[in-house]
Amino acid sequence: MAYVPGVALLAALVAGCSAGSDADDPAADSKAGSPAVTTAPPGKYRTLPESCRAVPRSTLKDLLPGAATLPEDQQEKVYEGTATVTYDTDRKVGCRWKSDAPDSSRNLSIDFERVVSYDPAVSDDDRARDVYAKKEEAAALPAPSGATPSEKPGGSASAPADGTPSGSPGGAASATPSADPSATATGPDADLRPRLLAGLGDAAFLDDALTRTGSTSQHRTVSVVFRTSNVIVTVQYTEQPARFTEVPDSRELQEKAQALARNLADTLSD
Repeated sequence: MAYVPGVALLAALVAGCSAGSDADDPAADSKAGSPAVTTAPPGKYRTLPESCRAVPRSTLKDLLPGAATLPEDQQEKVYEGTATVTYDTDRKVGCRWKSDAPDSSRNLSIDFERVVSYDPAVSDDDRARDVYAKKEEAAALPAPSGATPSEKPGGSASAPADGTPSGSPGGAASATPSADPSATATGPDADLRPRLLAGLGDAAFLDDALTRTGSTSQHRTVSVVFRTSNVIVTVQYTEQPARFTEVPDSRELQEKAQALARNLADTLSD
């Protein structure tokens, strides 16, 4: 019976060492005291729509009126569109359509870009905001009426004093800017200037460029760019009249491009 106290003492010593080992373990202290590491949430969209099927046939007929004059088999070819060449359809897809008529030709293109952040501390949405902001800045939208250049969206310089368009979509300068009454800063059509758009996705803008290259007819390209969560959509709609003296109708092109953009935004939200 004399050995029993020694066994009890040994057990107590072992228990004490075990308890002390946790207290002296730096890793244990680090895990207990360090804040939890969080990863930024992924974007809402994991896939992109099939671009050449994203526009309803009825809409294509309205945007490409010249196709209606073609034989049925050629109409089908026009409405099928041509997919943009891309090497990662999970990240970027697009489609192009074109129709020619005796009085004018029309071109339509749509592009979807799904933005992914590879930084665990930056969400896909935040990264998409940065990508969209650069597109808006590159468009060089004119300052709202009464605003100083520093108040201009995107932080770029204000539009020329003569009220001509801001340049070709994406910020590239026009080959030869033409006088464009619809783009003047004042008057009944002042709302047709390139501008930010409300109620379209999370952020959106419209650009409108009227250009002439050499002796060819004038052509107008209206671009609508919007972001919804981590997807950025670009719609470009161009008209080139057959006669160089004719000026494409800014209001018509803008209204149709915006209507298509809103339809695409609704489709993405479904």
